[in-house]
Amino acid sequence: MPNFLISLLLTTLVSFLAPVLLIGLILVSLAGISYIPGFAVAGQTGVSQIEGFLAVFGSGCPVQGIFTIGFTCAVVGALFDLYNFYRYQSLRGGLKSLGEES
Repeated sequence: MPNFLISLLLTTLVSFLAPVLLIGLILVSLAGISYIPGFAVAGQTGVSQIEGFLAVFGSGCPVQGIFTIGFTCAVVGALFDLYNFYRYQSLRGGLKSLGEES
């Protein structure tokens, strides 16, 4: 049971951090592009578009939107891990019930 809890905790943490870091990396890249002459408009437009997208999920606040997306992905990752644990247990039990001697 402790291995299951560690697996569930790590899956949830990675599932939360992956979209948060990805969105953060995109925002930092676009902000960096906006300092290059000739690409300033594209970088600023990209940042404002992503902030608008995140504001939809965060009730007007982009930071809250990032956390909402991260939390949702963490819940989905935890559910997948729970399903995987259930399937492993049921398949392992199913093989023993078919007459496999150990």
